[in-house]
Amino acid sequence: MYRIGIDVGGTFTDFTMIDESVGDVKFHKVPSTPHDPSEAIERGIADLLRKHGIAAGQISHVGHGTTVATNLIIERKGSPVGLITTRGFRDILEIGRQTRPHLFDYAVGKPPVLVPRMHRLEVDERMSARGEVLVPLDEDAVRRAAETLRDAGIDAVTVCFLHAYCNPSHEQRAKAIVREVLPTAYLSISSEVLPEFREYERLSTTVLNAAVGPRMARYLDRFLERVRALGVAQAPFTIHSNGGLMSASSVRQFPVRTCLSGPAAGVVGAAAVGRAIGRPDLVTFDVGGTSTDVSLISGGRPLFTSNRQVAGYPVKTPMVDIHVIGAGGGSIAWLDGAGSLKVGPHSAGAVPGPVGYGRGGTEPTITDAEITLHRLNPDVLLKGRMAVDASAAREIITARVAQPLGLSVEDAAEGIIRIVNANMSRAIRAVSTERGYDLSRFALFAYGGAGPLHAVEVAEECGIPTVIVPQEPGTMCARGILLTDISFDFVRSLIVQVSSRSWPAIASAFRELQADALAWLSGESVEEPRRRYVCAIDARYDGQNFEVQVALDDSQQLTAADFEQRFHEAHTREYGYQVPGRAIQVINCRLQAVGQVIKAPLAAARSDTTLADARTGSREVYHGKAHGWCATAVYDRDLLSAGTRIEGPAVIEEMSSTTVLGPLHRATVDAYGTLIISLAAQPRASAAPTRAKQARTAVRSMKVFQ
Repeated sequence: MYRIGIDVGGTFTDFTMIDESVGDVKFHKVPSTPHDPSEAIERGIADLLRKHGIAAGQISHVGHGTTVATNLIIERKGSPVGLITTRGFRDILEIGRQTRPHLFDYAVGKPPVLVPRMHRLEVDERMSARGEVLVPLDEDAVRRAAETLRDAGIDAVTVCFLHAYCNPSHEQRAKAIVREVLPTAYLSISSEVLPEFREYERLSTTVLNAAVGPRMARYLDRFLERVRALGVAQAPFTIHSNGGLMSASSVRQFPVRTCLSGPAAGVVGAAAVGRAIGRPDLVTFDVGGTSTDVSLISGGRPLFTSNRQVAGYPVKTPMVDIHVIGAGGGSIAWLDGAGSLKVGPHSAGAVPGPVGYGRGGTEPTITDAEITLHRLNPDVLLKGRMAVDASAAREIITARVAQPLGLSVEDAAEGIIRIVNANMSRAIRAVSTERGYDLSRFALFAYGGAGPLHAVEVAEECGIPTVIVPQEPGTMCARGILLTDISFDFVRSLIVQVSSRSWPAIASAFRELQADALAWLSGESVEEPRRRYVCAIDARYDGQNFEVQVALDDSQQLTAADFEQRFHEAHTREYGYQVPGRAIQVINCRLQAVGQVIKAPLAAARSDTTLADARTGSREVYHGKAHGWCATAVYDRDLLSAGTRIEGPAVIEEMSSTTVLGPLHRATVDAYGTLIISLAAQPRASAAPTRAKQARTAVRSMKVFQ
């Protein structure tokens, strides 16, 4: 039987297929179809089945990552939403936290409010912070509000009442009434989406869930229909932002949880590969066609967060902590009003794409710069399946960048690459050194179609001594989907002071969460032996405003004193100190339900070839001002055996990506076919500011400014 992982990106849709019996892996890429992402999925699966002679009935598992929800939020193309809330609280969505997006830049404004004030309707009801009914629900007011939204043509409705996380009865009754009036509308209920305190974040997350819900449902319908039409009997799963899989029915109910769907899969996959090869500390570096996603893996585990913003809107759901910037292969190089060179964040995307792809692109991109310098193959990509127009790429760089700045085409192309490398380096420092991590003990795990192209230079600038490039890095996110489990996060706010008297109530909350998790796992068809539960508590010292998450092995066996000790230890790791004797508050009880899936082991690398067998030729490649154009050996990565050592300069090509080694670098192939690149001219982290200063000086001399 075979398992297929799919990652829908902005430029390409990637596929990984694993034979469960022997671990043999096949990779595939097709251009994405932004108008209907499921179209590229159908084409790619059909290609895999036909190319490898596999019947659709042999597919036992399909998992996919999607950017549909993210794009709907970023592009503000969600459905019109109506809000029904507690009287006096309809403007919370607009007031927010009364903070500016940028403290000193008054030109940076907040994103538009997702629900216009005319569609934010109030009703009489009120719960106390303990879940006691203070004002009964005015059911007639709820019905009138639903009728008003129906007459306004609203097809997505949010219900969010004050303190509904403590007692959801009013929200559930309002949901039933709205369903009677609007039987086909998409309903998003805060006590179901996020039963957690902090009113603004709960409201924002629930409204976003409603905004993307109807269109996500239509996308899922098309996706499922196309997969069934191919003859695949297994219902597909979707990866969500915490790096786990969930069924299509769960995605319909909670689409906001897929905001980091594809990138999260890549981080999960990188962590699995890192553990297998003995590299537990990694900075993940995923460069695709439209964005760069970076994250940190420490001790073999990705870092997680439950607070982040998507396009300026707070989203409070558990997710892998990923920093995203608008820098990818399709990012457009442009001159601002002062004549300075900028790169991104806007992208040529899949359509029309870079000029060098010959699909109608008219703007110079990073990919065009790579082609111009021959870092990318100037003739074909994707193992010969995509023709490249190198002359067109060179002409657009010359016309739009080199000539206006008075530079040679090489300096212009290198300037584009150096600017984007600097942006990528800043993103890496944001998730590492700015949080107290020493990058000299990490390796840069480069993947995505363009990650290995930039990895060596970015690692040098950040002071990272080693670069790791997995097999077929351009499909790493799709591969990561096959290395993750089914999972879902449950949370309950329970604001109590820790003591022997309150501990039974805390344990009872976990029993209730486990009952919910059990029902969900049963609905996902997870068998009993494959079920697992992971518990944690968000807690803080009395008087603090932010919580520390404390992992629990078994909440039923701990005592209050045991938890207090664990909290002090966790607080010391997070903030560097503890306050013995200070009262501790429990804020949220969390439980992650996990359904373990079968995972094929990493396949061993081949061992029957020599370096000479893998060499496909040589070409002139521009390696920067220091080295200029150099005769550079080109290797087919599929023909590299374990233990092979490659001295730079070299270009290593494969179907989904290209790795560039400079004249001072060397790479070895490990037992799993992973490239381990050592940076011979690696500057120490303490020397990074000097190197950055030198780079800025060089860029200024080229009349290129960041």
